[in-house]
Amino acid sequence: MTDRQTPDHHPKRRRPPRTTGWRIRVALALLIVVATATVVITNRLLTDRFTENTRNRAELRLALYSGNLLSELRRNSIVPQLLARDPALIGALNSDDFSQSTQRLLSFVEEIGAASLMLLDADGRTVAATDRNRLGENHKGEHYFLDALRSNQTIFTVSEREAGGYHFTYSRRIDFQADSLGVIAVEVDLRKFERAWAGISDAVLVTDSTGRIILATEPRWRGLTEVEAVQREPVTSAIERAIRATADWTQLPADAYVQGEAVMRMEGRVAFHGWRIASFTTYASVREKVNGFLALEIMGFAILLALAFYFLSRKTALRMNLFQRESAELRAVNARLQREIAERKKMQGQLEVAEQTLAQSSKLAALGEMSAAVSHELNQPLAAMKTYLAGAGLLLRRNRPDEALASFSRIDDLIERMGAITRQLKSYARKGGESFTPVNMGDALLSALSMMEPQLKRRRVQITRALPDESVMVLGDRVRIEQVMVNLLRNALDATQGVAEPQVEILLSAGETATLTVRDNGHGIEDLETLFEPFYTTKQPGEGVGLGLAISSGIVNDLGGRLTARNAAAGGAVFEMQLPILEEEEHRAAE
Repeated sequence: MTDRQTPDHHPKRRRPPRTTGWRIRVALALLIVVATATVVITNRLLTDRFTENTRNRAELRLALYSGNLLSELRRNSIVPQLLARDPALIGALNSDDFSQSTQRLLSFVEEIGAASLMLLDADGRTVAATDRNRLGENHKGEHYFLDALRSNQTIFTVSEREAGGYHFTYSRRIDFQADSLGVIAVEVDLRKFERAWAGISDAVLVTDSTGRIILATEPRWRGLTEVEAVQREPVTSAIERAIRATADWTQLPADAYVQGEAVMRMEGRVAFHGWRIASFTTYASVREKVNGFLALEIMGFAILLALAFYFLSRKTALRMNLFQRESAELRAVNARLQREIAERKKMQGQLEVAEQTLAQSSKLAALGEMSAAVSHELNQPLAAMKTYLAGAGLLLRRNRPDEALASFSRIDDLIERMGAITRQLKSYARKGGESFTPVNMGDALLSALSMMEPQLKRRRVQITRALPDESVMVLGDRVRIEQVMVNLLRNALDATQGVAEPQVEILLSAGETATLTVRDNGHGIEDLETLFEPFYTTKQPGEGVGLGLAISSGIVNDLGGRLTARNAAAGGAVFEMQLPILEEEEHRAAE
C-alpha cells in the first residue's frame, strides 16, 4: 500500500513548482514588454520635449541676433546726417584744406564705433579717412557715391569686398548754400556679429531682399542663396542620407541638411530693407540628453531583470550557474553604461564651463564699450562727492559731527544717483524698451541743484527759486530729466561768466503742462535758430563740442515735451522745459 501511494505523492509535490515557474515566465515577459514600451514612450516624449526646448533657445538666440543687428544699423544710420552738418568738414570742402579733416574723423569714429569714415569731394576723391591707406582713392563709380549725390537723404549700400565679403555703407550728400560739396561715407562693422555668432551657434546667415547671403558664419556661403549654401557639400547619395538620418533612433525629421548633417532650421525677419536671418542648430544636444535618460531607464530595468533571473535560477544548480554568468555580463554592461554616463556628464560640465566663459567674455566686452559713457556720466557726482568729503572732514576736525552727517547723507544720495546712472546705461546697452514712472519735478530739481552745489558755491551765483506748494508730477525717466536740468543749470553758469553779480532764477509751475524756467543775467543768445543743432557752441575749443543742448532737446522730445529758448527783455537768456502734466488719476493708475 505504501508503494502504491508513493507515485501519487510525488506528483502532488511537483505541481506547485511548475505553476510557479510558469507564472515567473509570464511575469518576466510582461516586464520585458513594459520595459520596451516605457523606453519607446520615454524616448518619444523626451525627444519632443528636448527638441522643443532646443527650438525655443534657437528662436531666442535668433531674436537676439536680429535685435543686435538692427540696433547697430540704426545707430550708424544717424551718423552721416550729423557729420553732413559738421562746420569743420563743410569748411574743409569749401577751402580745399583737409589737413585737420582726417583727425576730425578719427575723433568721431572712436565715439561712434563704426568700421571707418570717409570724406569724398564732389569728384569722388577720398580727401579724409580714418584709414589713411584709402586717402586719394577715387570712388566716382561707386553706388554709395552716385546714389548719395542724387538724393538728399541718407543712402544705405551693400557692395562686395575684393578679399571676399561685403561692405555695408551709409552715405549722405554734404550741401552748403544749395551746392553739393561732397559725400560723407560711414562703413558699418557687421562682420563682428559673424565672429560672435560663430562661437555660439552652429550656423547663422543673413540674406538681403533678393535672397543673397550677405552675412554668414561660413565664409564660403557669402554671395550664394540659402539653397545653394546648404547644398554646398551634400551627402553623396540619397541612400547614404537615409542611413545617416536613421542611424540614431532618437532622431526627429530634419528641417534641412548642412554638409550632410541633419539640422534644425529657424528663420526670422530683420526689420531693415527686407533682410532675413536664419540659423541651423544640430540635434546633437537632444540626442545626448535623451540617450542619458534612456541609459538610466535601461539600467533600472536591467537590474529588475537580473533580480528576476536570480529568483528563477534558484530552482536548479544549472540555472544558478547560468544566472551567475548572465549576472557577470550584466554587471559588465552596467559598468560600461555608468562609465559612458560619467563621461557624458563630464563632457556636459565642460560644455557648461565653456558657455559660461563665453558669456563672461561677452559681458566684459560690453563693459569695455560702456566705460567711456560711465566715466562721463559719473564725473559730476564724483566731483560733488569730493567736495562733500572735504567739507565733512573739516567739520569733524572742528567737532561738528551733526553737520558732517548731513554731508555724508548727501554723499549717500549721490551714490544712489550713480547707481541709477549705471542701471540706465545698462538698459541702454540692452536696447530694450523704456519704462516711464511718475517723477516729482520739484524733487528732481532739488537733486539737480545738489549736484551743481559745488560749482554754484565756487562761482558765488545768486540762485532764486520759486516752487509751488503742490507736487508737480510728470511721467518720464527721473535720471534723464535731472540730466536736462543739470545741463540747463550748467549752461546758465557758463552764460554768467564775466558778469559782476551773476544771478540765476528758477521757476517751476504747473498748468496745462509742467514748466521749468531757467533765467540768467548773462549776455544772451546770439543765434537762436541753430542753438539746438548738434556741434553748435560758443565755447573755446576743448571746453565742449556743442552737444549738451542738442541731447537735452532730444530727451525732452522723447518724453513728449519741448525745450525752448529766448532772450529776456532785461538781458540774459531764458530756457523753458515743458512736459505733459501727470493728472492725479493717471498718477494713481501708474502706481
